[in-house]
Amino acid sequence: MTDALKFKLSRRTALKAAAAGAVGIAPALRAAVWAQGSDKPEKTEVKIGFIPLTDCASVVMASVLGLDKKYGVKITLSKEASWAGVRDKLVNGELDMSHVLYGLIYGVHVGAGGPKKDMAVLMGLNRNGQAITLSKTLADKGAVDGPSLAKLMAKEKREYTFAGTFPTSTHTMWLNYWLSASGISPISDAKVIVVPPPQMVANMRVGNMDGFCVGEPWGQRAIIDKIGVTAITTQDIWKDHPEKVLGTRAEFVKANPNTCRAVMMAVMEAGKWIDANLQNKAKMAETVAEKSYINTSVDAINQRILGRYENGMGKTWDDPNHMKFFDDGQVNFPYLSDGMWFLTQHKRWGILKEHPDYLGVAKQINQIDLYKDVAGAMKVSVPKDPLRTSKLFDGVVWDGKDPKKYAESFRVQA
Repeated sequence: MTDALKFKLSRRTALKAAAAGAVGIAPALRAAVWAQGSDKPEKTEVKIGFIPLTDCASVVMASVLGLDKKYGVKITLSKEASWAGVRDKLVNGELDMSHVLYGLIYGVHVGAGGPKKDMAVLMGLNRNGQAITLSKTLADKGAVDGPSLAKLMAKEKREYTFAGTFPTSTHTMWLNYWLSASGISPISDAKVIVVPPPQMVANMRVGNMDGFCVGEPWGQRAIIDKIGVTAITTQDIWKDHPEKVLGTRAEFVKANPNTCRAVMMAVMEAGKWIDANLQNKAKMAETVAEKSYINTSVDAINQRILGRYENGMGKTWDDPNHMKFFDDGQVNFPYLSDGMWFLTQHKRWGILKEHPDYLGVAKQINQIDLYKDVAGAMKVSVPKDPLRTSKLFDGVVWDGKDPKKYAESFRVQA
């Protein structure tokens, strides 16, 4: 056995021991938590996809820390190259579940952005922690935020290209929302293309886009590589916004409810472990930075996961609204209004031609009853109202109560 392999194995052992101490896992109980009765997982090996992003951490750590075994399942992780690949493998059953974009699940369910298939959101995986990056070339010309970008675009008449991660993705919706708030139409004033998250920095380096919106660590990576600057974080667009979810097919939930609950418990416990202290965050960053997961430097992950931000132009700050994975369960509850928001933006930008039954679709997708079972077993509090109220950075309030009126209220539309 090589020294490198010995080190890797010993570190994994230490991580599992740390998890046992932090969350009270008795190793002898791991395989025996589930009785042989009705609560036994129907499927004990679960293949879960992920994209190389910091916010895959709770899914990865559920496996690395052995929390899956505690609840009677084995998580097999599958590193995917693109969100389109995740979509296709979820739809055809090659993946049982995935760390996935909220808007992707909703888009597939209503037949936008791919084949139509009844889908399910089991729980939220994280909040906050994405960013919009502008190229260093634009920043050197004074375009460092929305208004200054709009001013430069009006002055320099050319085609501007920005990138999101998927047509119905959170990132494309954040990007469109941010551009339009400064009077820039992502439809008529700019071209918005799709680039897989791990390829964002390489594409900006060779000049393929003027800006992009993506999850970490790729915003920080652009700053480290001195090719981009952070124009705005997504938590500054919408504090505590919904981000990635644990998604699957509706038919999988119906056939395997106990399996779903087991995986949800393992992932929730991993998220709680990550959020618990700085030491755990550091261990998580070291783990997910590895080649088998994100394949980047630990420094690209660990600063922003601790809320330590820099914008690439000399400004540094501590952000209390950095990426969170548990936050006393507030992260994980699948609010109906969160899913509905993405549908309003899909309608706004012409992805949906007609208004859907916003609330009806959200009730079909978001597995609130299943989540309540898990939260009850984990002694995690559940919000009383499945709709929540948020004010975005442009002052517009979203509460989910009149989604059609909200979708039609914006000055800049498709």
